[in-house]
Amino acid sequence: MDVPKLLEAASLLVPEEIATENDITVNDVWEYLTHDEWEVALDLLEELGDVQPLSLSFWETLATAAEQMRLEASAAWCHWRCDETRNGIIRADLTLRPAAEARRQTPLAGAGVLRPMWNIGNRTPAGGRALNIARLRVEFTPFLEPGGRASVRLAPLDASQWRHLQPGQVITLHEDRSVAGTAVISELRPSAPTPTG
Repeated sequence: MDVPKLLEAASLLVPEEIATENDITVNDVWEYLTHDEWEVALDLLEELGDVQPLSLSFWETLATAAEQMRLEASAAWCHWRCDETRNGIIRADLTLRPAAEARRQTPLAGAGVLRPMWNIGNRTPAGGRALNIARLRVEFTPFLEPGGRASVRLAPLDASQWRHLQPGQVITLHEDRSVAGTAVISELRPSAPTPTG
């Protein structure tokens, strides 16, 4: 399927009553599509997808369109949102330990490729501390400096291990045995229901 058809298909999955904070609606997307402004239409659809949870098909279609336009950052974001649609959203406020106090001396990549370990309170069968893996995506910035603080999104390797978390709960980031950072859970949203029929 070509890019305009993909973007049209995605726009049909957005309820007409949804509007962004800037009053962008799906009608604005259609306006850009009629003028072959595909990248702008894609950006607006991504914004509309942040207003309320949309279907897995919506995000998969946007990911395919972004890949066909060779927009790697948009494609990666849409694939991330596919994962969140399947497994739920986990957001937290992360503070990294300063370089003088931690092993990490370089900025942490924010694009969602780092897969650190987290102490989220789980235990091994023998009663020891269990660490769980989750990809880390820093919001609104490409990286996070040692000692820095940012809002992050987490994509667990095994989402079922994370279901006990609550907003306000403190979890710790580990890149080795030492604590590399501390995060406070700010938002938990369960996975979107799978449509039936």
